[in-house]
Amino acid sequence: MDDLAPEEIDQLHAELMALSEELLLLIDISEAESRPVDLDQPIGRLSRMDAMAQQKISQANRQAAQARAKGVQSAIQRIAEGEYGDCLGCGESIGVQRLKVKPEAAFCIVCQSQREAAGSVSAGR
Repeated sequence: MDDLAPEEIDQLHAELMALSEELLLLIDISEAESRPVDLDQPIGRLSRMDAMAQQKISQANRQAAQARAKGVQSAIQRIAEGEYGDCLGCGESIGVQRLKVKPEAAFCIVCQSQREAAGSVSAGR
């Protein structure tokens, strides 16, 4: 946390708390939209297909919100432990500008890029 001033940590903590509340609300709201489509419902085939496609989109959005909420909670925990702002990969500072854009970031740009590149290589096999 060497590069972060206490006021910056406080501001980022407040942003993380607000983001956490927003994501939890989104997860709650999206629960109903993610439920399976009732196949006995008296609607046309195209309407049913549209409803099923919408359900898949809602499920994907909900999963993304859940994953981000987990990252936000992890960042809040790192603040409490005094480790916020340090890359979990290399231990170097993540950087204030990156944290302002993505306050839950756990990795610096270099480590995150390496993780994404490794993920795309293993996903392509």
